[in-house]
Amino acid sequence: MVHEYRDRIYIRKDIMFKLYEYGQLNQSKLMSYCGLNNVKHKGIIDDLVEKEFIVRSEEMWGSKTIIKYRISEKGRAILKEILEPYEALFPRGETGVGERD
Repeated sequence: MVHEYRDRIYIRKDIMFKLYEYGQLNQSKLMSYCGLNNVKHKGIIDDLVEKEFIVRSEEMWGSKTIIKYRISEKGRAILKEILEPYEALFPRGETGVGERD
């Protein structure tokens, strides 16, 4: 089985795009839809929250706390102005000298 390397910038774009697309997702759905590992990639989500690109909220559901995320207005602007043009300039799957596959 081949695991494709995905650069952190694309992981950030995928997270923000999924939240843009769905409006709001709980943590497990967000990770699943983006193909991420909760333990390995939680730091990226925390960083996006800290930079105010996405918003984290907690909701009580019985005795459990559900963590939900949504994209912020700042995140929408970054997605449209920077991340989408970046991917257009440097599409995924193209490899060059010294890049990881």
